[in-house]
Amino acid sequence: MNEKSLNTFKGTIVQEEQLKAVIAKHHDQPGGLMPILQEAQGIYGYLPIEVQTMIADGLGISLSEVYGVATFYSQFSLTPKGEHKISVCLGTACYVKGSDKILEAIETKLGIKSGECTEDGMFSIDSCRCVGACGLAPVMMVDEDVYGKVTPEQVGGILDSYLNKKGGAEE
Repeated sequence: MNEKSLNTFKGTIVQEEQLKAVIAKHHDQPGGLMPILQEAQGIYGYLPIEVQTMIADGLGISLSEVYGVATFYSQFSLTPKGEHKISVCLGTACYVKGSDKILEAIETKLGIKSGECTEDGMFSIDSCRCVGACGLAPVMMVDEDVYGKVTPEQVGGILDSYLNKKGGAEE
């Protein structure tokens, strides 16, 4: 495992109190684990092992049961997400038009792989199967912004525009 993929959990006392309240609210509810995981992800942004352990302890169930549910459903993330979430479509139309090269350019620019988050927490990368914009292939998204007919050469400028916005120099 490389150094960049080791994320240190940074939960706060306030978040922990919110999680305890969520666990208490759903503790006796049949199927309560799902809403607890959903709300926990809303509180923390993802479900690190520390949060899963608190949930297991709070419900009196095994950590493996919590982990099993958290990893079964694609809506849950075990790794932190960046301030800007990048998604590259690898569906058939996009892949045929070179979306794998787009993903590679993003990974190179940011120094991380798909599924990871930059050390500064600014960007995270994920791939998806289809965003429903096949006519614009290849497509990448940053947050809710859709970029179509992207070339690897455009990736740097697109990502830089988000870095510039952070510095107050919106284009």
